[in-house]
Amino acid sequence: MSQLTQGKERRLMYVENKEGEIDGFRARIGWVTFSKTGKTIYYRNRSLARLKGGGVAGNYFCEETHEEYWVSGVKKNGSNMHWAESVSLHIDDDACDEYAALKNS
Repeated sequence: MSQLTQGKERRLMYVENKEGEIDGFRARIGWVTFSKTGKTIYYRNRSLARLKGGGVAGNYFCEETHEEYWVSGVKKNGSNMHWAESVSLHIDDDACDEYAALKNS
């Protein structure tokens, strides 16, 4: 168990591709699952591995494409994106209710 997984099988997370898109959007809020160690995140058929020492703009990278991703917990106030960079954000259909409940808690 790590701080990221918090002992959960899946968690609602903010996932941003720093070099491209995730199925039509730069950033998404959706359910991710974790490897046993918590060092790899699985999201929308992507395996995102933790960057050792941090990357240029991300904290994970896609094991297939090597694109950098920023992955973080969802913030209640909706300020997940970097303040200086506006990106297209999509909330996955199966995450809408949970996201709304989190913002209203």
